[in-house]
Amino acid sequence: MASMPIQLTDTNSPIEESAIPATLLLVDDEPSILSALRRLFRPQGYRVLTAEGGQSGLDLLQGETVDLVISDMRMPGMDGAHFLEKVRRSQPHAARILLTGYADIASTIAAINEGEIDRYIAKPWDDNDILLVVREALVRRSLEQRNRELTELTGRQNEELRALNASLEQRVRSRTAEIEQINDMLNVAYAELKSNFMLSMQIFAGLMELRHNGMSGHSRRVAVWAKKVCARLHLGERMSHDVHVAALLHDIGKIGFPDGLLSKPVSLMTPEETARYRKHPLNAEAALMPLVQLQTVAKFIRSQHERYDGKGFPDGFEAEEIPFGARVLAPIIDYETLMAGTLAERRYSPEDAASSIRRGAGSRYDAKVVDALLEVLKEPIEEERDDRCISAIELAAGMILSRDLVSPQGTLLLAAGYVFDARVVRQVREYAQREGARLMLFVRRETVAASPS
Repeated sequence: MASMPIQLTDTNSPIEESAIPATLLLVDDEPSILSALRRLFRPQGYRVLTAEGGQSGLDLLQGETVDLVISDMRMPGMDGAHFLEKVRRSQPHAARILLTGYADIASTIAAINEGEIDRYIAKPWDDNDILLVVREALVRRSLEQRNRELTELTGRQNEELRALNASLEQRVRSRTAEIEQINDMLNVAYAELKSNFMLSMQIFAGLMELRHNGMSGHSRRVAVWAKKVCARLHLGERMSHDVHVAALLHDIGKIGFPDGLLSKPVSLMTPEETARYRKHPLNAEAALMPLVQLQTVAKFIRSQHERYDGKGFPDGFEAEEIPFGARVLAPIIDYETLMAGTLAERRYSPEDAASSIRRGAGSRYDAKVVDALLEVLKEPIEEERDDRCISAIELAAGMILSRDLVSPQGTLLLAAGYVFDARVVRQVREYAQREGARLMLFVRRETVAASPS
């Protein structure tokens, strides 16, 4: 049975009875020498094997694993140097000690060079010296064995760590890709949700305008001007969004007004009608109260008729007390209603309406907002250059609206950016046929080419 080298930490401590004994191979052609060495080592707890000659020792090593070999130098057939050199090749981890006489210096040097022996012991030997030499050799071999095991363990652990790192990196890459995919899906869902929200706001505003043909498209135009003024004032995305939504919904508080009051200019209203009219911002705020995401919008709508000099309603706020979004809306709403004829007794031209707004800067309106609006009004009307006008018959799934689709009465049907599917294409065609309306649809030019004919 193969033996394992013992682990010794103190060269002066005796071998423990419970320790696995180290196996020694003693090789000499003289039986008396082998007998003397056997008697010396067995009481020390070693497992002792003997062989009478080099070849016998090699034959024995084919079935045994030893921790230390002691060989005589002068043996017939195969000397100690040659034998230990073969031991080094077959069992390189075994300690090798040479017994030699003083006349064998040249042979001893050969054994050191070829067999790489650990020590040589001169004959005759001292028992204590040879015991100490063997113990030291076994300790050294034990430490070397432990070092090899630790090196192998470290190598395996390094390989496992490299594999683990590679696995972790792959998992991180996979997880990162999953997160990026989820984020992309969330961004698409958010963009679609935002688009649907704005479309709902526009449709809601359009429903209000159905009751008064003269105000068709009013809220959408206010929203367009508001968006441009916000950009001119370099307002943040959130503020611009809230102002835009407030512009679309600013008349929602009038939904319970009779038709006659909706179309009546403010300057011609009776005191009772004026009192009712002045409540529409409060009605709007109350209607929007359940919608948490529209609380800021509701505040803007409530304060849309406040004046910069404090003479407005419903709260009499002045200057900086008025929410900034409401200060943006005020001159835009009045500009639109002056031209619609629902603020004064006559319809104002765009130039007259702009002059009226200019005169109100600093008293009725925030001057910097008025300046921004007047600059926006000077801008040329943007022309769509990447769209194409088609009829309802030419409409196909996959096409994208480049401009709002409005009925002949001015009602918003679909907002710009809407992507048509087969169902809505069919509904648009049926609407055009049923109403006898010649709808002109502006769609993005690249989607016309991409859509199936």
